[in-house]
Amino acid sequence: MMNEVKLKPKMNIKKILTRFTILPLLLMTAVFGFSVLGRPLVLADRFDDQINALRAQNNATGAAKAQLGAEAATLAETVAKLQQQIDTLQAQIDANQAKSDNLQHQITLAEAELAKQKAVLGENIKAMYLEGQISTLEMLASSKDLSDFVDKQQYRNSVSDKIKTTVQKITELKQQLASQKSEVEKLLLDQRTMNAQLDKQRNQQATLLAANEGQQAVLGAQIAANDNQISELRQQQAIENSRYNIGDMHGDPNNGGYPSVWANAPQDSTIDSWGMYNRECVSFTAWKVWNSGRHMPYWGGQGNANQWDDNARAEGIPVDESPRVGDVAISNSGPFGHAMYVEAVGNGSIYVSQYNAQLNGQYSEGWRYTTGLVFIHFP
Repeated sequence: MMNEVKLKPKMNIKKILTRFTILPLLLMTAVFGFSVLGRPLVLADRFDDQINALRAQNNATGAAKAQLGAEAATLAETVAKLQQQIDTLQAQIDANQAKSDNLQHQITLAEAELAKQKAVLGENIKAMYLEGQISTLEMLASSKDLSDFVDKQQYRNSVSDKIKTTVQKITELKQQLASQKSEVEKLLLDQRTMNAQLDKQRNQQATLLAANEGQQAVLGAQIAANDNQISELRQQQAIENSRYNIGDMHGDPNNGGYPSVWANAPQDSTIDSWGMYNRECVSFTAWKVWNSGRHMPYWGGQGNANQWDDNARAEGIPVDESPRVGDVAISNSGPFGHAMYVEAVGNGSIYVSQYNAQLNGQYSEGWRYTTGLVFIHFP
């Protein structure tokens, strides 16, 4: 059962040798299907290897998914920066396009005005040509006096000069506008080329990001599938473990006397007086030992159930396979083991009270076989 700090369980050499020594016996018993007690010997530990393998796989998959997530964040940032550059450049392209359109409009107006002024100049030249066919004597004769003749000549010359000047200015303006438009068009071409390159890079990064997210989804699905399988295995393990029980384990409305401050709080939401999470097997058995008037060492931080027998031996507290009323029975199977309080002793069986036997944070009690258990005799 889980405690506050999930340290790796200690394994002494004696325990390892004991496991390898009893392994052939367990295998033989599994083959014949019956224990010395006349009922199937439950090898619920077989689930542990599967569960641990799935957890290890999930850890590796989770690490790979986390790495992909970091890469995805970098890709997303790159895509965002490229998009920002594209947007900025597109705004410049739009502004230059508007400028180019305006210059084209001015060129069109200048061309129209140039055509108009050329037409006026043409008419003026035509009039001067026709008048040029009149002799000077005839112009003098048609004039009131010499000053009138001079005024007419000066007027024609003035109009002609003005039109020529206007045509020249309009022509120069048109050339300037055309040059500006050419520069803007070149800039637009460069900007559009750059924008296309940025767009290509963004699409490439977006494709990588999509592939990355797809891989993350696959890994996430694998983790979820493994979690579901782990849940199913734990349910099967709980069912297998329950076969050690003699009859049904039943709960107690009073939670076996476990203090309400811990019993009524959500599981693992608070720490008891021995540094252990509430409504866990170790917290309940620690309280039972203390409540019986005996000393319960502070084993918080190293108090997973499958560490208790090692902790007890280290402190000189007797541990063996012979149960007595008031002992704490320890199962070393599973990642954290399980602790139970011995209320009564029968022939090859014990009556226990416990918490979280079915991994639900609930109290239960009943008879069970002593198979695979060791007992701590707290003084």
